Amino acid sequence: MVIPFSRDPDFVNRGEILDQIDQQCSKPAARVALVGLGGVGKSHLAIEFAHRIAVRHPDTWVFWVYAGTQARVDEGFRAIADAAELPGRNDPKANITQLVCGWLCNERNGKWVMVLDSADDPDVFGAGTSRLVGGYKNTIKIGPMAQSDALLLLEKKLGSLSDTDMAVNLVRALDLVPLAISQAAAYIQRMSPRSSPKKYLDEFRKSERNRRKLLQYDGGDLRRDGGASNAILTTWQISFDYIRSKQPSAANLLSLMSFFDRQGILGWVLNPSRIAQDGDVSFEDDVAMLRDYCLITADETEDKFEMHGLVQLSTRRWLETFGQEETFRQQYIERMAASLPTGQFENWAIYRTLFAHARVASDYQPSENTVESWAILLHKGGWYSWLQGRYENAQQMLVKAKEVREKRLGKDDVATFLSTSFSYDTMCHTDIAHTPGFEVQ
Repeated sequence: MVIPFSRDPDFVNRGEILDQIDQQCSKPAARVALVGLGGVGKSHLAIEFAHRIAVRHPDTWVFWVYAGTQARVDEGFRAIADAAELPGRNDPKANITQLVCGWLCNERNGKWVMVLDSADDPDVFGAGTSRLVGGYKNTIKIGPMAQSDALLLLEKKLGSLSDTDMAVNLVRALDLVPLAISQAAAYIQRMSPRSSPKKYLDEFRKSERNRRKLLQYDGGDLRRDGGASNAILTTWQISFDYIRSKQPSAANLLSLMSFFDRQGILGWVLNPSRIAQDGDVSFEDDVAMLRDYCLITADETEDKFEMHGLVQLSTRRWLETFGQEETFRQQYIERMAASLPTGQFENWAIYRTLFAHARVASDYQPSENTVESWAILLHKGGWYSWLQGRYENAQQMLVKAKEVREKRLGKDDVATFLSTSFSYDTMCHTDIAHTPGFEVQ
């Protein structure tokens, strides 16, 4: 067996995934690809599968090749040649890849299983990459854990959990992603006794800045390749870099999507030109690339998308590293301000699909260039909330709009007057109007 990782004592058997892998690999010359977002546990599943094969079938060769770069593939094939003691492998002119492939193709050398870890860069395998899998039917999609499995993983990492409700909230906050959970557990252990699951969750919830800091902690994992990061944000940002280098428009689409609410991101808002052009091939190509990297999911019946909250957070952090976060935040605010119609009854169906995104925008701090668009967006969203009887939401959005318009346009401007009048009306429906010392300006 040529596998660089020991068996994981904290491994969590996730339903029938291993059985599915075993079933598909039992066929002659079988090829199976585990596909999914970075950090969802694909490599850990492959490690456990490889060790099970070695135990159950001791006469079967088990090889592990890290396929992230061409140099690492060559290194992996050299290890196979040494393990099999292939004649001619020490010849300086020897083509190790050909030697290994020839040996693998000879049935007299016995059965074998090879794991290609991190084989997600087409440049490593060239035109033959698609043939590695052999078709969609040979793929197994790996998503985040079930909640019960995520709790078990956290418990294996930290020991008995006294507060189950808190633990549930913690793994949910981490989107049930195994690497994020392991990373959080490593941080808690490292900082103990000054940290605990509850303290970690409290810090995580305080601000986006805190979340970014916590998710950049690299706690180390003996079962991840030495060239792979153990920090979830860094893991995903490697994929972002690759997408930007190969298809910049797809990276731009991902960047814009990271500012929306994570659910119900509407295609026509992302790409309004499709309405007039009856479809946009380049947009669909960008969507396909992001789906291939499991960074977004597309609704099968409606023109809308979803993202994991941690992917959005990671994308915004990535944008910050090269000074583009504010650029895409501006695009988002302007796109939303233009997409929201007036709050009349005939537009309520549109508002229902857009309001969650408008509410997210109210938490952003706009730049000087977008502050007017931001005020328009908040005024429209607040007006709709007011018409719907959601007075607290309306009050929060309209007061912000009023403050911005007063500063930019003056108290006597018509737009300022509208925001002021609506915000005053919402206050009459909430407790704030009756707060001692409160004064409507």
